[in-house]
Amino acid sequence: MPAVTHDEWLRRAKTLEVSGAHHIDGADEAGSGSTFPVVSPRDGRVVAEVADAGPDEVNAAVAAARRAFDSGPWPRLAPAERGRALLRIAELLEDRRESLALTVSLEMGKPITDAYDIELRAVISTFRWYGQLADKLTDESPHTPSDALALVTREPAGVVGAVVPWNFPLTLAGWKVAPALAAGCTVVLKPSENSPLSALLLGRIATEAGLPPGVLNVVGGDGPVAGRALGLHPDVDVLAFTGSTAVGRHFLRYAADSNLKRIWLELGGKSPNIILPDAPDLQKAAATAAWGIFFNQGEMCTAPSRLLVHSSIADRVTEAVVRRARELRVGDPLDPATEMGALVGEGHLERVLDHIRRGVDEGARLRTGGSRTLPDTGGSFLEPTVFDQVGPGARLAREEIFGPVLSVLTFDDVHEAVRLANGTEYGLAAGLWTSDLSTAHQVSRSLRAGTVWVNCYEEGDLTVPFGGMKQSGNGRDKSAHALEKYTELKTTWIRL
Repeated sequence: MPAVTHDEWLRRAKTLEVSGAHHIDGADEAGSGSTFPVVSPRDGRVVAEVADAGPDEVNAAVAAARRAFDSGPWPRLAPAERGRALLRIAELLEDRRESLALTVSLEMGKPITDAYDIELRAVISTFRWYGQLADKLTDESPHTPSDALALVTREPAGVVGAVVPWNFPLTLAGWKVAPALAAGCTVVLKPSENSPLSALLLGRIATEAGLPPGVLNVVGGDGPVAGRALGLHPDVDVLAFTGSTAVGRHFLRYAADSNLKRIWLELGGKSPNIILPDAPDLQKAAATAAWGIFFNQGEMCTAPSRLLVHSSIADRVTEAVVRRARELRVGDPLDPATEMGALVGEGHLERVLDHIRRGVDEGARLRTGGSRTLPDTGGSFLEPTVFDQVGPGARLAREEIFGPVLSVLTFDDVHEAVRLANGTEYGLAAGLWTSDLSTAHQVSRSLRAGTVWVNCYEEGDLTVPFGGMKQSGNGRDKSAHALEKYTELKTTWIRL
């Protein structure tokens, strides 16, 4: 990140101008005039008023996307030309990286350093990667008898609805929007009502980059109204959602009650992080366990919220994690020195605190944290929190908390570790620390998770797919496999 001081970020925050208008058919729209406030979790102040979409605004956005798909140029452009448009979006995101990072930090509480170095890097890389991939895809021509020609083509699926959460507002939008656009689809994006500002900026940037009107539309609004309207809309062909498992169930119902649109879901997680006694570096394993649960305030579906440690090393590893938790600098997200910012809002903070209270009531041992901190700021800050002596049936070990709360469980052999790891309804991600190659392969194959990290956590790039098993969802973001969600296979058989 550029060498910008805390005082300078504060000054820029005071002068930041953001529009809360919808972006529909290539232009900003106020809609009905109804608005909702975006409250910054760093100090409880209103950042902006955002247009609140109802069914009429969603209808307008979907209609624009349908026109752009049915009669506009976008699906008919040469793939290389679509790719160049995505590359222009990436260039503009890079040009506005500082103001976008500031917007993300203000709206959802992420430390400015992480917003700039991680969030913006990820979304820029996503548009660049799919821009470069757009003209590298090929269709098939299977071998047929000499009197026939068979073609198997991938065609854009149509109008895509994308509903994304607040924890990575630009990254997760990019993971849906970029491959959908590369495939030739048109998109209606509905960001979370907690963090809509950066996504609305993305819509304007896309239009500035040359996307034809209606190709990318962004509407503000909440899930029960705008999200429901998008899920039920008969002119939406595909809907991609990242968020809670409970809301994912709603989208499946919406599809059943409307046009049976394809629903792709990336949902919750309760990811295990297994440390075996032969881990190559116990200090690194413990440090990574602490980083993983406290990064982004623990507001990650892949957060390694269950630390499974062999009983012979449990005390040593737990002490190291507790020590790191106590050292962690919690503070103003706009301070470059801050390591953990604010939770997204007061309601979410109270839900996390309720999980902590229930954990204590159930008999888990609170080793550190567990309380609200920095109350004088007006922000939604929580101490990094670690529990041990957590039973496998405890709610701390089963329910997604989505906050900086770690549950430590112990095991005596690798088979027990696998049973504990798989003992939840979720299957999004897992970590494993071992020096034994056979153990690494065997345990990785046994873990019911879409991603398994060995001797690391939260690593990878856009070449590999991301998604879950069980109640963590279906389909994959990232990689060329993401295009499968936004394309249809068509067979053409020609008699010669």
